[in-house]
Amino acid sequence: MNIREMLEKIESDTLVPQAAKSAETRGRDREEPEDDLRPSYQRDRDRIIHCKAFRRLKHKTQVFLAPEGDHYRTRLTHVLEVMQIGRTIAKSLRLNEVLTEAIALGHDVGHSAFGHAGEAALNKLIKGGFDHYRQSVRVVEKLERNGQGLNLTVEVRDGILKHSKGEKGELLRKRPKSRALTLEGDIVRISDIIAYVNHDIDDGVRAGIIAENDLPKEVRKTLGAAGSKRIDRMVRDVINSTLACDYEAISMSDEVLQALEELRRYMFENMYLTPSVRDEFEKAQKVLIALFEHVVAQPHEFLDTDSDEPVERLAIDFIAGMTDRYAISMYERLFVPRARV
Repeated sequence: MNIREMLEKIESDTLVPQAAKSAETRGRDREEPEDDLRPSYQRDRDRIIHCKAFRRLKHKTQVFLAPEGDHYRTRLTHVLEVMQIGRTIAKSLRLNEVLTEAIALGHDVGHSAFGHAGEAALNKLIKGGFDHYRQSVRVVEKLERNGQGLNLTVEVRDGILKHSKGEKGELLRKRPKSRALTLEGDIVRISDIIAYVNHDIDDGVRAGIIAENDLPKEVRKTLGAAGSKRIDRMVRDVINSTLACDYEAISMSDEVLQALEELRRYMFENMYLTPSVRDEFEKAQKVLIALFEHVVAQPHEFLDTDSDEPVERLAIDFIAGMTDRYAISMYERLFVPRARV
């Protein structure tokens, strides 16, 4: 028995029957030899961590565009917080912690520069629209490794695809067919919202846009008056509710779920859609639209024109991969006059 087989046996012996087991993966698009050290989901996690798209997350917006303050969240710190919350839930439920980690680390690798402002801009520019979760799957399936993709397992790619909610989406999917293939995938979905609502509050307070005492009174009463208390309350509730329904689904109590939905509504009304944030979003969108139009007009300068895919699709891939600062730098180089010394 090699080390991989030993680790797979530990999973079989210690995880609950409902957990996704590495040895039982639905596999990869392209068959490849098993590793003698690492089970399949561990290999996926490592591939994501070492890919270029993951490294670029450190300079991509969470809420505040290209922030100068050192303590504002970026897309990378968001991903790490989602991973930490997801692993806590998975480990407590004796589900597959490594699979949860892999999905969490990969769930935003296709996010554009300037966060959801950038996503909204690119959505208008290509037939069929643009969503960061579909782009994240495209990154790991096709764009990384010079077009070869990372060849991840079905379970990781499915979890990445189904993590997102949008502004009005269900926090916990009610229909079984709409859920992720694994409970671990649904853990990442709820961990994502737990993470971003709470760290966005922290950033909003830091920016002077909101104050902790401004949060709805009933929400503070139910979830707690500080970020750490709210996260702890929600994580414990997910664990207890999932155990209570005997793993039928990743669950939350009605009380906590309603409070979370109210907190999310508050954030959209009092932070995400406020003029001070929206004004910067609109500037960012103009930057990406201008870059897109320029790249499409001069594709030979920027794109692999030997590709069989439409120029517009290639341009979206190019621009979606940009960091905030790269997009700003390119815009200034192309469109802002330079002073002569």
